[in-house]
Amino acid sequence: MPNHARMTSRNMVSVIVHNTASDTIAVVQYAADSWFPGAAWTLPGGKAQVDEALDEAAARELAEETGLLVTPTDLALVHVTHVEQGPDQAGPFVLFVFATDTWTGELTNREPHKHLEARWTPASHLPTPAFPTSARALTEWRSGGPSFSRHGWSATSA
Repeated sequence: MPNHARMTSRNMVSVIVHNTASDTIAVVQYAADSWFPGAAWTLPGGKAQVDEALDEAAARELAEETGLLVTPTDLALVHVTHVEQGPDQAGPFVLFVFATDTWTGELTNREPHKHLEARWTPASHLPTPAFPTSARALTEWRSGGPSFSRHGWSATSA
């Protein structure tokens, strides 16, 4: 059982880039040697810096990973997930998921040392295997569902 006596949390961001004409989204496949234990599909994103606004971090991470450029003001916050323990075993994090259908650039794998591939995929679901937090955020975004979820935390009673 994790010790939450001294909980710290990291802010993570990801972006759903929706091509409305083809109803596809941009995704990346993390390699098995990255921070995730196996190759898995996810939404582009990463860590926000301590002194960085979340929407700016999301735009920066998207550009770094995929070459797609967005203006932070074109990003809408669509989901937040509080994760008890990241796969890297570095403790909790909060994932802020943004969405946009406005971007420039061509989708490319700009971090081949971390990702096996970057591609457009149907917006209905992520390819498998997928990061569970990204899959949940995509499902909630598609359904207009709740804007908050949690991953890994035990159920509590009031």
